[in-house]
Amino acid sequence: MPWFQRRLWFVPCLLLSCAAASAGAPAVLESGGAALSVDTATGALVSLRDTATGREFFQGGHPDGLWTLTFDDGGALRATGAADVTAIPLDNGGLRIAWSGFSVKDGALDARMEAEVVPADNAFRFTFSVTGMPFNRIRQVVFPRVAGLCPAEGDALAVPEWMGSLARNPARLLNPGDPPQPARREWEYPGLLSMQFVALCNDAGPGVMLSSGDTGAHRKLFAVCGDGTGGVGLEMVHLPGKGGGSRFAPEYAADIAVFHGGWFGAAERYRAGPAAGHWADQSRKRLGTVPAWAADTALWVWNRGKSPGVLPPAVALAERTGLPVSVFWHWWHGCAYDTGFPEYFPPREGNDAFRAALAEAEAKGVHAILYMNQRLWGLETESWKTERAERFAVKNPDGAIGREVYNIFNNAACTPMCMGTAFWRNTYAGLAEKAVAEFGAGGVYMDQACASCACYDVSHGHPRGGGSWWVEGFAALEKDIRARCARRTEVTLAGEGCGEAWLPRLDLMLSLQVSRERYAAPGEWEPVPLFQAVYNDAALLFGNYASLTEPPYDELWPPEFAPAEPLALLNRTFSAQFRLEQARALLWGQQPCLANFKPELLEQRAEETDFFVRAARLRRAALAYLRDGVMLRPPETGVAAAEIPVSRLSIYAGRRDRVREYAMPAPGVLASAWRAADSGIAVVLANITEAPQTVALNLDTPDYPLPEGAVPRLFRADGVPAPLESAGTGRVTVTLTPHDLAVCEWPAP
Repeated sequence: MPWFQRRLWFVPCLLLSCAAASAGAPAVLESGGAALSVDTATGALVSLRDTATGREFFQGGHPDGLWTLTFDDGGALRATGAADVTAIPLDNGGLRIAWSGFSVKDGALDARMEAEVVPADNAFRFTFSVTGMPFNRIRQVVFPRVAGLCPAEGDALAVPEWMGSLARNPARLLNPGDPPQPARREWEYPGLLSMQFVALCNDAGPGVMLSSGDTGAHRKLFAVCGDGTGGVGLEMVHLPGKGGGSRFAPEYAADIAVFHGGWFGAAERYRAGPAAGHWADQSRKRLGTVPAWAADTALWVWNRGKSPGVLPPAVALAERTGLPVSVFWHWWHGCAYDTGFPEYFPPREGNDAFRAALAEAEAKGVHAILYMNQRLWGLETESWKTERAERFAVKNPDGAIGREVYNIFNNAACTPMCMGTAFWRNTYAGLAEKAVAEFGAGGVYMDQACASCACYDVSHGHPRGGGSWWVEGFAALEKDIRARCARRTEVTLAGEGCGEAWLPRLDLMLSLQVSRERYAAPGEWEPVPLFQAVYNDAALLFGNYASLTEPPYDELWPPEFAPAEPLALLNRTFSAQFRLEQARALLWGQQPCLANFKPELLEQRAEETDFFVRAARLRRAALAYLRDGVMLRPPETGVAAAEIPVSRLSIYAGRRDRVREYAMPAPGVLASAWRAADSGIAVVLANITEAPQTVALNLDTPDYPLPEGAVPRLFRADGVPAPLESAGTGRVTVTLTPHDLAVCEWPAP
């Protein structure tokens, strides 16, 4: 179906009223500016309305009702399958609903599902318990199911998939095809979902958010789904952890809230909740335990291979710029990347040369963190057999191990190891100790750290599938590594992605979605800084795929696929993409990073490397905001978006794909706003275009609590402030030259 026909098909959905209630009178619950109606005859949600605007979100329900319980054998109980439903009003303005009288193919069950929904914190809080069936028969429970949401013009899906993702057309995304077919996408928490919510949001109106305030890191899933008619749904999926007997009742609740303010409004709401406060207060950054050199790094060099192509370039950049430079080092190890893990030692250039190179770089102030994947074991390695490692691998419900193939050149499979086993934790901690204490690395990059798995091997000593044991196992691993390495240094631990449950464990988090276009297929999702909007003052994020060359190729991979010219220069056509990636990182609070750096790039690509270095200098001049501050709503710039050419090339992406480059719209000027601990306010601006741009900012709104009497000023990479003329306290106009970077500041008195 052509896009314009899909839009015509989409419009009638906006005219549908909410589904009619069943014979029972609906119970209406109110909380803040929202009203929720529950059919007392079935327990189904039949209306969710924003009272300020009158918007009704529901167009209809789900055929399975508010919840579904799935058994280990594939059977299921559904809310709509209950013979008896009761609904009792509560003194706190809530409702208790009970479903019973179920029958399944093997006869009647004495099962009972009981739920409570109460108004709380401008939301509706849902809890449930299941009784009358063996705990160990339950695979998962979907509850609550917010189905039949009817998207309006301007609605988008906001998902904290690590840093954050936004889909601008949820109806089409979740109901693709002609005729439309329902689609589903789910994320595990703690893991690829860095925070506990999904939201249907709108910059100009109300949205719906499904969230949890769980502070125990219990494994759960969040999902978004279509219904085949243009509607969308939000779901929360609970996985039993510790427990037994005939009762399952999670220790946490689920909230359904109506909110305003688009994706940033969703982040603001979550930031004010119990989970965000819990994890932020325990973060290593808040507690001041991050090693000083890691917190102070101004530039990261992300290079791969033997030390001559990694450490001397970083030292050269440090000497040229006078800034603290650190190294993010892949392919130092003796095994092939994504194939031979965890057989990292000996280093591919030999023990002595490797140790000497690290020592020389550290003597010049350049610290390195070494790549070591913290969950994968290569199935074709000798150690897989000799260590009989399969015993400690993650097991699927059928008892089989998983096979994960990343390397497109040799298709060698790896399998995730179980973080709940002492065997794997001891194996990895020993490797980390060797890298730091024996060879002198500054730290370890724990690839795939902010991810988790459901393991069903009870011999590992953890609950089947769900529970909080994965994060607890990671905590034990982290403590062991730090204790082992303490005899030499204060080790720095970094991890891939970002996740609130890892804030107490990791010093640094690698967030690559600033350069999503280099590794992901063009599609409906775009990156947004949801995680930074909640946790910037509690987390240190770094990383960027932004490169001025084509990707490297591991010398240990099959030679027939190696490029004729390693690290060949990319065409200048993609310079705007490079500036976009570096601007996102700067404006979203990350430590700047350059991949595949060679000193000659300072002359061969002087404009691009100058932009990168200026971004690092500007961040350093604005650390009170960009490193230690709290993100505010991104201000409007008034500068139109324009299409830019995009290179879709990374280690694997684009190597064999037909889509190696395309065009996409990008903002001409990016802007972010920040509040410092002393209450100063700043707006960071980046012009990624080849032309001058005039930006008119209006901060005279409640979103920007400007200090009383503050006089606006402007500074660039040198940090020297200059006065700014203003028409009203928060109204300023800034002229940006091509490729300009600047900060407008309203300093605290």
